[in-house]
Amino acid sequence: MTYTPDKPPIAESSDQLRARIPGWGVDLDPKFRPAVPRLQRLEGLTGAHWEFPERQPEKWPRERSIEHKFLTPVFGTACPPHGLSGVIRKHAYKKYSEGRAAHWLLLMAADRVDSVESSLQSFLSGHPDNPITETGVLAEFSHHGLQSRIGTKRTDVKHQILDPIIITGPWLARLVVIYLAIKAFAKHRTS
Repeated sequence: MTYTPDKPPIAESSDQLRARIPGWGVDLDPKFRPAVPRLQRLEGLTGAHWEFPERQPEKWPRERSIEHKFLTPVFGTACPPHGLSGVIRKHAYKKYSEGRAAHWLLLMAADRVDSVESSLQSFLSGHPDNPITETGVLAEFSHHGLQSRIGTKRTDVKHQILDPIIITGPWLARLVVIYLAIKAFAKHRTS
């Protein structure tokens, strides 16, 4: 009856709905709600054997949001902050609230810095990263890469012309930076 001048029908009463629909309104009375006992906080029935959980030992000062009074009882330790990226992360947590864009922008910048640090570390270790095998370029030739794109309605075909630039761009930028650093070092040494 939508969009007509007719009066809409009067809604059915609870009794009429209960008669027509089996189980309708079963949760109206709290004593019939299956979740109600869980919603009530009864002393001694939580099942917890502690007032506050035992805290994980903190081996180094961890980052925590300025909104929180202390660290959570359990936290990750797999990737401790290090280098310039660690300094940026610590600054983001120490200075800015999680509700501010600056906090998240600094964390994203720290990720980019960490990526560059890892690449430089791989060059200095004597075992540099191999962009040919690590980017999956060889799979284009061994797993029908071109054939999977031609004649299909894949949505990612539109941006694939940019993929070589996106993949090789950072590597070329790193090589340029290394070349300029070596050139500046050599010039400084001769002068």
